[in-house]
Amino acid sequence: MSKKKNFLDFVPVISSQNTWSENEGKVTIHMANKGFYPWLAQTFFKRPKVSHIDLDEYGSFIWKQIDGEKNVGEIALILKEKYGDNAEPLYNRLVKYMQILRNNRFVYFKYQGKTI
Repeated sequence: MSKKKNFLDFVPVISSQNTWSENEGKVTIHMANKGFYPWLAQTFFKRPKVSHIDLDEYGSFIWKQIDGEKNVGEIALILKEKYGDNAEPLYNRLVKYMQILRNNRFVYFKYQGKTI
C-alpha cells in the first residue's frame, strides 16, 4: 500500500536558476528568459532578457522564510503568527502559492531527503 505524502511536510528550496533581491521589505525575483522561444521573442518582439517579478507583502514574507530547512507546515505557523486572521484561509492559500512557485520553477521541494 502506498503512503500518501502530506504537502505540509514538503520542504521548499529556492532554485538557483534565478536571482532575487529585496528592497524595502519586498522581494523581486529576476528570471532570465533563456531558450529558443524566448530568444525569438527578444529578437522580434523586443521582449526583455530578464523578467522582474515583484512579490507582494505576503509573498515576500513567505519567500524570506524559505531556507531549505523549514517545511510548508512550519512556514504556515510563522505566517499565522505574523498575520493572524488576515492570513486566512491559511493552508489553502499557502499551498496554492507554493504550487505556483514550483510551477514557475522558482522553488523545488524536498521530502524525506529526496528532491521531488
